[in-house]
Amino acid sequence: MQEDIERRTVAVSINAAKLTGRTLAKALAAVLRKIQKEHRKAQTPQGRQSVKKLMNHRVSTNSLDLSGDTKLFDRVARKYNVDYAFHKTGPNKYLLFFKAGQADAITAAFSEYTKLVMGRGKSKQPSILAQLRKFADAARSRPRGHERKREATRNER
Repeated sequence: MQEDIERRTVAVSINAAKLTGRTLAKALAAVLRKIQKEHRKAQTPQGRQSVKKLMNHRVSTNSLDLSGDTKLFDRVARKYNVDYAFHKTGPNKYLLFFKAGQADAITAAFSEYTKLVMGRGKSKQPSILAQLRKFADAARSRPRGHERKREATRNER
């Protein structure tokens, strides 16, 4: 009987040790998840973000007035890896905030953006309507010129 009690006691202690090991592993996994979550949260975001997040970087910022398409500026700014934020001041009017340390990159991105915006208004090729008018005028004027040449050649004969 004594041996039976000893075996049961050993079995209970082994089961208790397994249980605490599993519990400890689960607790460590939970702590690790929380640390990783805090680490991801502490990393500074890159690219376009809210003004609040940009100000939380704890660096000085500058701003520029921007009017027009923000999506076009986003496309250009991605090439230059700059951190920036827009604050809407009116219809199609924005204030562009950016880190002061990235002023050179923002200047380059802004100059490329202005080239794209200015180039959109001018079309390098004439419009289809202008081409049609040109061809119509040319078609109207050609028969007269050809008739004169034909009459001149007939008169010479």
